[in-house]
Amino acid sequence: MPEFPTPSGSPVYLVMMLVGISIGAVYWARQAKKDSRLPLVYFGGLVGLFLGAKLAFLFAEGWLYFDHPDRLLVWLSGKSITGGLLGGWAGVELTKRLVGYSAITGDRFATLIPIPLALGRIGCLHAGCCPGNQVCGFPWPAVQVEIAFQIIALATILVLRHRKRFPGQLFHLYLIAYGLFRFAHEFFRDTPKPFLGLSGYQIISLLIVALASASYVKRKKVP
Repeated sequence: MPEFPTPSGSPVYLVMMLVGISIGAVYWARQAKKDSRLPLVYFGGLVGLFLGAKLAFLFAEGWLYFDHPDRLLVWLSGKSITGGLLGGWAGVELTKRLVGYSAITGDRFATLIPIPLALGRIGCLHAGCCPGNQVCGFPWPAVQVEIAFQIIALATILVLRHRKRFPGQLFHLYLIAYGLFRFAHEFFRDTPKPFLGLSGYQIISLLIVALASASYVKRKKVP
């Protein structure tokens, strides 16, 4: 039975998560001056994010704790960034259709997303969760590496927006980059890998890459 280091008892993790959510809430509340539907789009994305994060955890490893004495705590505490990204994306697109908002929001989401994800990983670092495997006799700094990825991604997105490169595609590019990064990174993380040597998070990462690539091509064809 695998061990489950949960961040739920870490006040730093909770604070980092709330700060990340608040940053997005403030930004989209200010955007309401331009269109009152935008906060609803953010809220829909937030709901999708939490739902996707939970479902992805249950798929990737939650089921392994069925016989764990603290399985309810494990299921309630577990969450996944990969699932959160997919769920948030789905939540945004569904909400936009429901409220009749057709403008592209991806570039703005791409600029904001790396910030709460980096903050969340800082919380993981304090809580001691999401560890890495031993590589050449040393523990792999899994959390630090992911924080570095988010910082580099944010810097790259800001440069691309400033130069007006890939307009309307930055969120797709971020998802593709993160999916590829996470697939490779998982080999160095201490996560269960019950799917022919792959973790559930790697399967979700490949799904992210496939869907984001298809959406990139689809939008590129739109005149």
